[in-house]
Amino acid sequence: MKLHADMPSPLNTVTAYGPDWIEINRRRFDGAVVVMPEGEVTAWSAQRFETLSAADFESLLARAPELVLLGTGQKQRFPHPRLTAALTAAGVGVDVMNTHAACRTYNILMAEGRRVLAALLPD
Repeated sequence: MKLHADMPSPLNTVTAYGPDWIEINRRRFDGAVVVMPEGEVTAWSAQRFETLSAADFESLLARAPELVLLGTGQKQRFPHPRLTAALTAAGVGVDVMNTHAACRTYNILMAEGRRVLAALLPD
């Protein structure tokens, strides 16, 4: 699905997505990515839901988000609370949804000026 912004933005915006890929600022990424409104879009150490670890979530704390959106692929799946415990202990909200919904929600929250981080796993 292609997403089009009304005006170009200097912020990192999800511009399209499909099976196994996500496009941010019209640049295609294959595999898991981490994106915030500002800064570099990076590959995420986690590549599949089944291999998520506490260290994958702890690494997100360095970016100081107020909210983490976890895109779990084609289906919404919830990680064990012990995996996200470091985020919760730091007062960072965690919201879990399928990856396509996480892309859309990220764009909305980013446009509102929120310090949102999207950790997106491929389908």
